[in-house]
Amino acid sequence: MNQPARPERPEPVPPDDPIRRKPVVALSEEEAKIELARLAREIAWHDYLYYVQDRPEISDAEYDALRARNTAIERRFPHLVRPDSPSKRVGAPPSDKFPKYRHPKPMLSLEDAFSDEEVADFFERVRRFLGLDPTAEIEVTAEPKFDGLSIALHYEDGRLVVAATRGDGYEGENVTRNAMTIGDIPKHLQGSGWPKQLEVRGEVFMMKEDFLKLNEAQKKAGKATFANPRNAAAGSLRQLDPSVTAARPLRFCCWGWGVASEWPYETRWQAYQALRSWGVPLSPRNRLCRSFDEVRAYFRKMEEDRATLPFDIDGVVFKVDRLDWERRLGEVTRVPRWAIARKFPAHRAETVLKAIEIQVGRTGALTPVAKLEPVTIGGVVVQSASLHNKGEIERLGVMIGDTVIVERAGDVIPHIVGVVKEKRPPDARPFKFPNHCPVCGSLVVADGAILRCTGGLFCPAQRVERLRHFVSRDAFDIEGLGEKQIQTLFEKGAIRSPADIFTLPQRNGEIHLETWEG
Repeated sequence: MNQPARPERPEPVPPDDPIRRKPVVALSEEEAKIELARLAREIAWHDYLYYVQDRPEISDAEYDALRARNTAIERRFPHLVRPDSPSKRVGAPPSDKFPKYRHPKPMLSLEDAFSDEEVADFFERVRRFLGLDPTAEIEVTAEPKFDGLSIALHYEDGRLVVAATRGDGYEGENVTRNAMTIGDIPKHLQGSGWPKQLEVRGEVFMMKEDFLKLNEAQKKAGKATFANPRNAAAGSLRQLDPSVTAARPLRFCCWGWGVASEWPYETRWQAYQALRSWGVPLSPRNRLCRSFDEVRAYFRKMEEDRATLPFDIDGVVFKVDRLDWERRLGEVTRVPRWAIARKFPAHRAETVLKAIEIQVGRTGALTPVAKLEPVTIGGVVVQSASLHNKGEIERLGVMIGDTVIVERAGDVIPHIVGVVKEKRPPDARPFKFPNHCPVCGSLVVADGAILRCTGGLFCPAQRVERLRHFVSRDAFDIEGLGEKQIQTLFEKGAIRSPADIFTLPQRNGEIHLETWEG
């Protein structure tokens, strides 16, 4: 079986490209046409990698920026909207690995908002469309936006008969056999009152703790690890062998419904209570917000709690509660008018500082490294962050147990940029730098703002770091000999100095590298 047509990899846009660097308001019509063509190719490529290959090349934030720029240009030049515009697509075509399934009702995407002002604009548009008073309050359901893989579950007479991925919104992949192995997905609806035909929609995802355990098992087996829980969930659900899916710790949470033969409910909130009574799992963090102030408060609370949630979310979703209003509002192209997703800031997140460990570099510098409660930032799970040096810890006033603000911009190593001191627990404690090297026990001396181990090459940590530097891209650039391999070779005594690297083939009769894990 074949994959859907692979789009052509677009030529990378140079960072100093004059059109890409221009703000949308400054683009000429000809420049806008060029930029829309490039964005269509870029976004199609990244959609293919994300939805079909489950291995994105860019962060969620970078992807959102491409889509936002495309939308802004189309709003300024509506006559330039292309037939292949990303604004007309949802997801990506389904893979031929699975039978295709045509959704009776399209599974649309959501409009994104990145500020309170954009959410307020959404409420204004709803009022105008419905002809409401400008001051009228609109009740909405507020829900966490799970970062997983969307799925539609079709029930007939209360029995699950088909499960399908979103695909391109109109046609998805039939993954029924795999979905049947997920414990959270009801195979039979409970209670009574459910429609003869019902489509339940929701997200397949993975808990953070389960994701970390899965990656650890993958490492031990010498297999590739996953970048984040979303990729792990998507890759696990879309396995050709259902037994592989069954062995993965997948979960399911409902966020809505599609077609239903009978639906007597007047509000989304009432419908959610009915779904819950039928054994369909919904988030206990769903709320009914009756004012814009409650909407803002819900978002702030979820942003604060994000680090301590056992699963990944990348924002929250607000949906108009009254179903008669939802029907009147309808949809536009790829998004409904009655819902909006408020996304979290792209490169920052709050999490808890669990411990501080000391790393010894190749020059003997002692670098404090923050060990964090895992949090996903820009599509990458962050568990460690640099604290740079003793002076930085003192400047931040950070203590073990604090809630901290972590930033990850581009490929830069994550670092702590602030402390939420009002969340400091009573048992928080300051960190004390060691007087002796934690690796070799040599005396530590101050070198300006930096503390250094005086052990030199006697210190194993410094020797390993020098070996790592020797094989790095900036030095000998030895492919296939990365940090992990150097660490293993050093620990097992196979190399002690750079010269040992070049005698490995001759010594392999003694050490048998081909039998080592990985």
